[in-house]
Amino acid sequence: MTLWNIGFTLALSFLNPPGSSRVVISHEKLSTIRKGDSLNGSDKEDVSKKEESSKGRMVLPFDPSTLTFQNLQYCVDTPQEMRKGGNAHRKLKILSDITGAARPGVLTALMGATGAGKTTLLDVLAGRKTIGCIEGEIRVNGYPKVQETFVRISGYCEQNDVHSPQITVKESLIFSAWLRLPACIDSKTKTEFVQEVIETIELGGVKDALVGTPGLRGLSTEQRKRLTIAVELVANPSIIFMDEPTTGLAARAAAIVMRAVKNVADTGRTIVCTIHQPSNDIFESFDELIFLKPGGSVIYYGPIGPHSSKVTEYFENIPGVPKIKDNCNPATWILEVASASAERELGIDFAEIYKNSALYENNIELVRELSNPASGPGSREVHFPTQFAQNYWGQIKSCLWKLHLSYWRTPSYNLMRFFFTISVSLILGLLFWNQGTKINNQQSLFNIFGSMYGAVIFLGCNSGSAVQPFVATERVIMYRERFAGMYCSWCYTLAQVLIEIPYLFTQAVVFVILTYSMIGYYVTTYKVFWYFYAIFSTLLGFNYLGMLLVALTPNVAIAGALTSFFYPLFNLFSGFLLPKSNVVM
Repeated sequence: MTLWNIGFTLALSFLNPPGSSRVVISHEKLSTIRKGDSLNGSDKEDVSKKEESSKGRMVLPFDPSTLTFQNLQYCVDTPQEMRKGGNAHRKLKILSDITGAARPGVLTALMGATGAGKTTLLDVLAGRKTIGCIEGEIRVNGYPKVQETFVRISGYCEQNDVHSPQITVKESLIFSAWLRLPACIDSKTKTEFVQEVIETIELGGVKDALVGTPGLRGLSTEQRKRLTIAVELVANPSIIFMDEPTTGLAARAAAIVMRAVKNVADTGRTIVCTIHQPSNDIFESFDELIFLKPGGSVIYYGPIGPHSSKVTEYFENIPGVPKIKDNCNPATWILEVASASAERELGIDFAEIYKNSALYENNIELVRELSNPASGPGSREVHFPTQFAQNYWGQIKSCLWKLHLSYWRTPSYNLMRFFFTISVSLILGLLFWNQGTKINNQQSLFNIFGSMYGAVIFLGCNSGSAVQPFVATERVIMYRERFAGMYCSWCYTLAQVLIEIPYLFTQAVVFVILTYSMIGYYVTTYKVFWYFYAIFSTLLGFNYLGMLLVALTPNVAIAGALTSFFYPLFNLFSGFLLPKSNVVM
């Protein structure tokens, strides 16, 4: 058991999320609720009033931060397929000489064609890339960015909305606030701040709803997206990164999400979002635009302007670029006129045109000014005495609280394993009825051994297999929370190990009570204890083995396949089919 626990902890601590390009931080009342979420005309008016009343209000103060980046480049090793295709370069450049800034209260959009490097730039700025080579300079308020500090003042909203399905919206926010807000802030203030965030992101109508599973039950896609934003906002960050917050949403749902994003920006926070093909209204809700071309070069960085006037004026002034038509979506128009095919047709390089423009010179000067620390006694580099906001005991308590709620609200897991335990107990009890009182020869003794062997095989294998889907679901959530700097891995794994003990203990008690009396074992405290100990240890060992295999493998299917290898192995070496003295090893 100890070996399985150590392996489970190490696997979750050092292995990267399977199938993800993001890696760990460097350095270490439901129907009523749904009705309330459907906005009719009067509802929209009420929401607008709420928005105006809550806009810009925050219970907790924060220090606005400016993020600047100069001559940013990002390279990775050229994939083997590209080398075979004739690419002789060992390094593949993803981002090329990107300079810009993100300022407090300004909603900045990262836009470009597919493969232009939007999400890559967002990940580099957020510190979520440790593979490859990053060159250039990133500063926060004029000071060099230190990732261990930066993760405490920033938030990252992933494109995939990953949340624990069995806890409510409000509980999700409370959990994030507990672990990410400083320990010096009292519980009352944290609760008030959570409520303020719920109002700002307009989640009041669903705050008591379970998050649920996407596509099956629970929150809608748009509500889950707003929850993702709220989970980061309760950390009270100065800078928030959002990876395509409106992707996959209908027009109305996207508008609701962008309204929530705008509410966050109005509090004075620095917001950077990647967008792909936004509608006209969504595009014009941004203040500034950084447009990338394939290859990771900037072809426009500047204000969007009222009705997108600034950005359209810039491109219209380039010789050969057609004027935008009436009622045309500016974002779609820019993607068309600045495409690679348009460059070839016109014989121009939009990146070179931008570098030779007055706008580029003004931007360089602006970034240079913002890259210098502000003068005065209030100017200082952000520093935290500890890596995490909470101490280890606080992290373990918080993880235990959330896992307890998740376990208690998952009857498909708990009820089924208790049903299986009772069923196996009754089957074994009836099969070996009163055999414990008839041990008078070798065969009867062998029958008793068989009952214990059957108990270990049936209970253990079921325990190890049943836990895997649950742990696999929670593992994805754990990776996101670990990236956000909520807790260290061993605190989570310890909580995961501890939360199983009461359930497995109860299973063992039920099994012993039923089988011990039905089989007719001799009743003494000593014998009952060791029988219980053997069953309880079996449940623990197989359960933790199942956890370990999930932690070591990319998905639950592979973990299940590995499980089917270990179970026969344990069966062969159990000492029942083949005595230990006959094992030639």
